[in-house]
Amino acid sequence: MKKGTKLLLGGLTIAAGAIGAVIMKSDGKRRRERLLKNSWARPGMSVTFRAELMPGRDADERTFKVMHLLPSGRVLLDRVAGEHAQKEFEQRRS
Repeated sequence: MKKGTKLLLGGLTIAAGAIGAVIMKSDGKRRRERLLKNSWARPGMSVTFRAELMPGRDADERTFKVMHLLPSGRVLLDRVAGEHAQKEFEQRRS
């Protein structure tokens, strides 16, 4: 193979890799947006722990605000330590 052909193929390989990296990066952003859009909780939303998890407390005392939604689907709450899953909270009635 001629030197010019090798250089051309090498350049095309590098260009293809760069384009692939850009596409993969934008897909990650879209995935995060889709996760946030289709999630069971959103930042600023109030959620109420199930009564079995906090016995002896009224619903107002078991209600907290969602501060951050994690990629795993769990949430971080205001004034409560740790990550919490959807099954720990009461279901919203429509």
